Amino acid sequence: MKTKLHWLATVAVTAGLAAGLTWGAPVEAGKADDTLNWSTNREIAVVDPYYNNTRELVIMGHMGWDGLVLRDLETGEIKPLLAKSWKWVGDTAIDFELRDDVVFHDGSAFDADDVVYTLNHVSNKDNAVLTLRNVSWIKNAEKLGSHSVRVNLHKPFPPAFAYLSNAVFILPSGHYDNAPILAEGKPDYGAVKPVGTGPYKVADVKAGEYVLMEKNDNYFADSAKGQPQIGKMRFRTITEMNTQIAELMTGGLDWIWDVPKEQAERMDGTPALTIENAKTFRISYMAFDVDGDSGTDVFTNKKVRQALSHAINRESIAKNLVGPASEVIHSACHPDQFGCTQDVTKYEYDPAKAKAMLAEAGYPDGFEFDIYAYRQREFTEAVIGDLAKIGVKAKLNFMQYRALRDIVRKGETPINHMTWGSYSIPDVSAVVSHFFTHGPEDPAKDPKTKELLDVADNSVEPDTRKLYYNQAFERIASEAYWLPMFTYAKYYAFSKDLNFKASSDEIPRFYTTKWN
Repeated sequence: MKTKLHWLATVAVTAGLAAGLTWGAPVEAGKADDTLNWSTNREIAVVDPYYNNTRELVIMGHMGWDGLVLRDLETGEIKPLLAKSWKWVGDTAIDFELRDDVVFHDGSAFDADDVVYTLNHVSNKDNAVLTLRNVSWIKNAEKLGSHSVRVNLHKPFPPAFAYLSNAVFILPSGHYDNAPILAEGKPDYGAVKPVGTGPYKVADVKAGEYVLMEKNDNYFADSAKGQPQIGKMRFRTITEMNTQIAELMTGGLDWIWDVPKEQAERMDGTPALTIENAKTFRISYMAFDVDGDSGTDVFTNKKVRQALSHAINRESIAKNLVGPASEVIHSACHPDQFGCTQDVTKYEYDPAKAKAMLAEAGYPDGFEFDIYAYRQREFTEAVIGDLAKIGVKAKLNFMQYRALRDIVRKGETPINHMTWGSYSIPDVSAVVSHFFTHGPEDPAKDPKTKELLDVADNSVEPDTRKLYYNQAFERIASEAYWLPMFTYAKYYAFSKDLNFKASSDEIPRFYTTKWN
């Protein structure tokens, strides 16, 4: 205990000095001024659920905006939210009856025009929402009455309500019409002032530093989300974890996550804090440059990809670095998603086999390459250490997410070690069909894989979907287009003053949180 307290004190003092804290001065306490202060290391420049797809904006999206429906976390049941009721019209249309008592944050009344405008804007690929997969299944929306709409689908899409409840938020009609124009002549949709109907509204933003949200006092009374309990939510960008921990311990923050395992274990038992490890829908994966676009052609050789897959000790990373709720995965999906199977070609940790396969592939002395990552540097450093044992030298390029995502989409990375949270959609289409249907992040552009996924994505028969997804997962695994790594398990650390419950879908629902 003495060692733990000494370590915590050292972290607090060191990080506090780095952050410019004044020791002995009054610390801004969340409960005292009814403000939940939370932080991650991400810089937020765009506060819009369609033009920023970081996890922070997924969280803020559920706080500031509402969808037509809401999925109950306990039962999986789809409940009314902005829509009162709905019915399928054949396999490719859904009619919704809307609430008539909802008001946007700007005071305008919610009606059918807002739904039609939003869905038609975001499903139009020319408008370049960042995660088009979430809405590309929507053909269009049409107004049937002042508070009734029809949503038309391009073709049958079985997980439609999973997406509607988690990733499709409604904006006011005309919301993007006056977006400023960028130098290249395109609208800057992400620069439009955020307006939603949700339990919290965006009050202030300083790009790269903070986002302040305030309780929506006009939130509709019987919302399935419930009523917001805490007055304000302040997100802050704090790039160093030690600084986050220091602020949490001294009252400047109330909630953090992604705490490294060793630090979380040392903090466990601190009287003022709650430490929790919980599973999430997020997976870690490594994507190989299968077609050589990056200029490094070594990974066009399947045997090389398979060799590296055998060289990485995923079990050790999951157990020793991630946390007890983490598990190794072998397929490009999360085990809790519909249609996921782990019954595919597996690459067990076997450095001797990996080295032999490298020699067979023509690289008996190994090779050098650049590996790119953005999250939990220590995880990628563990990968680099494993590769070094078979003579492969990887130079780490550690970047901000958005910058890395952009170069991944340009095909400039020999290997990228990334993560994907599936927008917390409990269906494999949210991950495998995003990455392997010839989109900008598809490392292989394999027509056979796409053919299998097209059948699975568009069948209304669950058994047919599972059959074709299974075939797609086996092809991805046997060809080693990806090396699926492990499921994420986050360590949360938060104030004992906070009544917070972690959820397995990696969306902290701060609108349900209250003070103890």
